[in-house]
Amino acid sequence: MSNPAVEPKELDQYECRACGYTYEPEKGDSKNNIPPGTTFDELPLNWRCPVCGAKTTAFQNLGPVGSPSGFKENLNYGLGVNRLTPAQKNLLIFGALGVGVLFFLSLYGLQ
Repeated sequence: MSNPAVEPKELDQYECRACGYTYEPEKGDSKNNIPPGTTFDELPLNWRCPVCGAKTTAFQNLGPVGSPSGFKENLNYGLGVNRLTPAQKNLLIFGALGVGVLFFLSLYGLQ
């Protein structure tokens, strides 16, 4: 009898509220010899933030990498923009700014 395929559990990333460092389980922590794949709950009790030295209680759960930011109940509001990941939001914002700069510079071509 074969085992059914088990989908890999998405690992949540945690952010230090003191300095903004993000612990990503996929990368681990090479400074403190934490191997990749170690979840936040599996970290040693004496583990500290590698940037500022804060305890694990100073970290907040951000959810899986690439997940939309914000509360799940609010994701259906805002013309679909709330479902964008942070990287997609950055691309949208800075892409629009870049297009705006190009339009502004194109005004110099008018005589």
